Parts: sequence; structure tokens; C-alpha cells
Amino acid sequence: MTHHRSLDLGQARLWQRATRAGRRAWIGAWAAACALAATALVPSAAQAVPSYARQTGSDCAACHVGSFGPQLTPFGIQFKLGGYTDSDGKDGKVPLSAMLVANHTHTSKDAAEAPERFSANDNTALQELSGFIAGRFGDHVGAFVQYTYSDVDRASAMDQIDLRFATPVQFGDKEATVGLSLNTNPTLTDPFNTIGQWRFPYTESDFGYGTGPGPLVEGLASSVIGVNGYMLWDKHWYGELGLYNTLSPSMLNHFNADDVGSFKGLGTYWRLGYMMDRKRDNFSFGLVGFDAKLRPDRSAPLSDHYRDLGVDAAYQWLGNREHIFSVNASYIREWQTLDQTLAGGGASHASNSLNQARVAASYTYDQTWGVTAGLFNTRSSQDSVLNASALNGRSDTAGYMLQADWTPWGKEGSWAAPWANLRLGLQYTGYSRYQGGSRYLDDAGLERRARDNNTLMAFAWVLF
Repeated sequence: MTHHRSLDLGQARLWQRATRAGRRAWIGAWAAACALAATALVPSAAQAVPSYARQTGSDCAACHVGSFGPQLTPFGIQFKLGGYTDSDGKDGKVPLSAMLVANHTHTSKDAAEAPERFSANDNTALQELSGFIAGRFGDHVGAFVQYTYSDVDRASAMDQIDLRFATPVQFGDKEATVGLSLNTNPTLTDPFNTIGQWRFPYTESDFGYGTGPGPLVEGLASSVIGVNGYMLWDKHWYGELGLYNTLSPSMLNHFNADDVGSFKGLGTYWRLGYMMDRKRDNFSFGLVGFDAKLRPDRSAPLSDHYRDLGVDAAYQWLGNREHIFSVNASYIREWQTLDQTLAGGGASHASNSLNQARVAASYTYDQTWGVTAGLFNTRSSQDSVLNASALNGRSDTAGYMLQADWTPWGKEGSWAAPWANLRLGLQYTGYSRYQGGSRYLDDAGLERRARDNNTLMAFAWVLF
């Protein structure tokens, strides 16, 4: 892979799988967080798994909007920042959970090439089968770890790891929670639902076309290892600083993770945020940044430099939990200095940029019925070599996503609570632009319309 921003369809799908690896952990993790807030086990999705629910003695609705996740309530945020350690004081809880995601996918037009063992359209698959270690291992130590088998790829992989130490601290008359996280994804640690790992859509089809290229900070899941220090001060102000390094080829082989290359030095991740919990509603806003020099070719002397800077905001109306509304939004700009890619013939000039905007709004009734609408828009600078499949030399991708879902299990009094959770849903993705505009070149070199990629997915998502 010459460069992770290259936009032929095959490489776009590699990028999509890389970001999904993180999202799967997130799904499991937030499901674990729900379960963790009720019990624990799974990387970035650790906050919705039933092990958390068993651990805390709370139903998943305490930590998650819609009784499932990954959207966190203020209580769920506190549970995560507390290191997944809150409990009901009863011993003997096993911090293990599992997850299954199956789906059927139809696109408006057949793919140029059929995936191995599948058809060019109308595919049904067991997309994810995950095991989680999620929960408390002491008064101050907890974990969210996810391992996943994909029947689409016929492969297993270490999805996400988030090992935490957290403790309360008193600063005069102000309370704070401070902690450390050892993790394999920069945005996995984030307590809000606005960037990277925890943002809508919470599940996507491996047979779909994704939402276009993203900033480097959102494309490193399971390919890096980092240590992050964080603090929540006075229940309002949040700060986080992390240092990351890429995993070695041998470790990537053990994890069965994509090789993005190697960092020159360390990658730096930082996060600042403010949140206000007013009981009936809550809101947050913040800043996020990432800086790294990456060698896509590990043996090359030069590197590509990425600088990401973003803003985000969220609002949540909880009321009496019968009618819940939420809105999440983010904007990230990435500056790229592609010295190695240019030297290797993968770009026409070194200076490039990427701009990503995302927004999603949702409504949930009775913690059971949910609808979500989202918009995605990615724009890039023009580079006819880097974005070779685009007719205008840009990677611009834009569209919308609609989802309706039903969560019959996950609330207090549900069948097998808190041992089982189920969500059934329909998701539709429509494109106005893909790989540059309303038309682009597919794998076969033929012109294809963006709307040909419109995707309908039916899914079943089970956690137990």
C-alpha cells in the first residue's frame, strides 16, 4: 500500500477495514460499557457489554442511550473515566462478554469485483463474533479488551485494548478523577461520542462503501500502542495527553492488524473538553489534536507529517428517559506534508489537506425504539496522483445515513437481563459525492456514479 489516502476502490476498502477494526472494538466496548456500567470486556466498545452491567448491578440504560450503546449518559462517562471499576460491591463477577453482528447488504449497483466467497451484491454474513474481557480487576484497575473473528475476511484479530488505572483526587474543595490508559487506538479512550471510535454509525457493513478517507488520528486502530494520562476536574473540565508508537511487524502479525507503517519518533494525541450535566439534559464541547511523522515504507529515510486539529460538540436531552434526543458534531482538519509519498511517486506535490465534517441526531423512545440521521462530508486538496481514481483529483466524499432500530432486550426487566442484549435495525447510506464527485473510476477503470454505492443494510446485533 503506497499511501493510506490513495483512492482507488481497493485501497479505499483497506482504509475502511482499518477504521472498522477500531469501530468493532468500540461497538463491543460501548456495549461493554453498558454492560460494564453493568459489566465489562472489549476495547473501544467496552461500554455496552453485559459484563459491565453485571458488575455494577445496573441495567444498560444507566450508561447508554437506548439501552445498548455506544452513546454514553453522564453516568456512563463517569464509569469509563473511573477505569471501569464501579461495582455493586458483590464479588464473584466474571468480566467476560461476547458479541455477534450479522447483516444483509444490498447496494444500488453491483460492485466492480465480487469479494472472495461472496457475490457482487446482496450478501449475508456473520460480520463479527467477538469476545470481551471487560471489567474491574481491583479498586483502581479495569479493562476493556476485544478479540474478533470476521467471517467476511475469514480471520481473527485483536480489535481493541484499553487497560486503565484511575483514582479520585481532592484539590482543595474541588474533586478530580485522574487516570492512565494503555491502549491501541487514540480515539478509543475518548469519553464523548463525537470523534473516531464512538461516533455514529455504530455499525457498518463490510460490503458497503464507508464514509470516505479520514484523518490519521481515526485510522490507527490496533496498529499502535500508547499511554495516555487524563483528568476530569470538578466534574466539568477534561484533559488528556497520549504518546503513541506504531507496533512492530511481528506484533502486527500477532494482532492480525493492518500495517500503516512506522512513526518517526512518537505520535502525540491531546484532548480538551468541557461538559455540563444538568440531570435532565447535558452538553459538552472540546478540542482534539494529533501530530505524527509516519513512514508508510518502514525502510525509507523520509516520512510523511500529519497534523490533525478538530472541534466537537454534543447535546443530550434525557428528561425522564422516555423521550431522549441527542446531537453530536465534529470537524477535523488535517495538514499533510507528504515527503515520502512524493519521493515514491505517490503524490504530485507534498502539501495536501483533508477536511472532515460529521453530524448526527437521534431520537429514542422508551429506551427501545430509535431513529438516527447523520451527514458526512470529507473534502481534500487536489492531487491527481494521490487521488488517482477521482476524476477531479480530489477525495471528496459526502452523503447521509439513516437508521431505525429496535432494542427489545437491555432494560431492567428484559429477558435474561443483564445477561443478554439485542438490537435489530435497518440502515441506509446515500452518496452525493464519492472519491471526488458525483462520478469516479471503479476498480475496473470504468466510470461509476456516487449514487451507485447507495447501501441498504439490515442487521442483528447481540451481546451476552
